[in-house]
Amino acid sequence: MEIPSLAQLKKDLSYLTERELVDIITDLAKFSRDNKAFLYFKLNERDMPSLFVDTVKEDLDDAFQSANTKNYHLAKKSAQAIRRKLNKSLKLGKNKADQAELILYFCEMLRKYGYLQFRHPVITNLYQVQVGKAKKLIATLHEDLQSDFTYRLEELA
Repeated sequence: MEIPSLAQLKKDLSYLTERELVDIITDLAKFSRDNKAFLYFKLNERDMPSLFVDTVKEDLDDAFQSANTKNYHLAKKSAQAIRRKLNKSLKLGKNKADQAELILYFCEMLRKYGYLQFRHPVITNLYQVQVGKAKKLIATLHEDLQSDFTYRLEELA
């Protein structure tokens, strides 16, 4: 079976009634937690623009607090798992400023919880890649936001 293009799906959806659309969206939200989270953020972002960032920060805080950092190997695995969680969350938000905020927050937490003290090449590389991503995102933002984020970025580098 060949999956139709996005344009074809949009065309087919335009013919449906409102009730049919609600049913399809509800079914889609049942398939995965990511779909449900995406739908939740899209429905509530007009009322609470910082909801996405705050929710992801809480998830990252929980992950950092429960991470096992007894030795460098466990710290490396924990950092990689938290980064995967961050990357999953970044896919849900399309706002570049929010993405830059979350990446910088992740890097700050790596420093705060002492992951960089292990001097493990994988952890150091993971940190440097995230700082590089943040630099690229910040370069695409408005000048006022760039100055705010650049100050935080300089503290990390």
